[in-house]
Amino acid sequence: MRDKQAVIAVLAVVAVVLGFVVLVNALTAPKSADVAAGADTTTSTPSSSTSASTSASATPTATPSVLPGCAPVPGPQATPKRMASAPNVDAARGKTFVATVTTNCGPITIELDGAKAPATVSSFSLLAKEGYWAPSPCHRLTGDAEGIWVLQCGDPTGTGSGPGPGYHYGIENAPADGKYPAGTVAMARTSDPNSNADQFFITYKDTTLPVEGGGYSIFGKVTGGMEIINRVAAAGVSPSDQMSPMAPISILSVSVEAKG
Repeated sequence: MRDKQAVIAVLAVVAVVLGFVVLVNALTAPKSADVAAGADTTTSTPSSSTSASTSASATPTATPSVLPGCAPVPGPQATPKRMASAPNVDAARGKTFVATVTTNCGPITIELDGAKAPATVSSFSLLAKEGYWAPSPCHRLTGDAEGIWVLQCGDPTGTGSGPGPGYHYGIENAPADGKYPAGTVAMARTSDPNSNADQFFITYKDTTLPVEGGGYSIFGKVTGGMEIINRVAAAGVSPSDQMSPMAPISILSVSVEAKG
């Protein structure tokens, strides 16, 4: 009888120990919900405040691919310049300018149309003169996945959500049909039609954008260096953030001169 009681006691102790082990494992085991896939929140239209969140467990980290003939990009600006006042629109009104955008991959020239977009051209000229974009990594590339083909630049922080130059202005010269031919240079903005500031985009393929909300201000066209943009676009988007160009490109300086 005593032997049976001893056996029962031992079995009871073993059962308690096993139960405790199972409970501990259940509390400490990783749950499938703890490893969530990152969500890409990049908008489908050019925006001056875009972002993307990705999970390190779901998205591989990619090493930027510096293209042949390109130099490594400098780091972004920690504290971009703020302009003391808004630009003088009359200084650009009715005039044509040529901008030379020097990048780590070479120069890109843009003809600026002050007749159709005087506010935008005057702003672009002011920021160029003040060295606002020196340097400024282009932070966003879109393509077939979004159905729009643009390289977006202009935020000195390289994030797309920088503070801006300290002023904003409205839409001008936005196409009523939403057509932006390859080589078009236009302003990026938020849903607010008066949020134009420092960010702009270049289309590397014919692109149609929504006209609801007013569209996007066209202020120039690329006249040289389009092959640079095409090469960057061909390299694709970085899988690390699902937004930035895999082949880094940065504005190093911008100069603007009156044409003729």
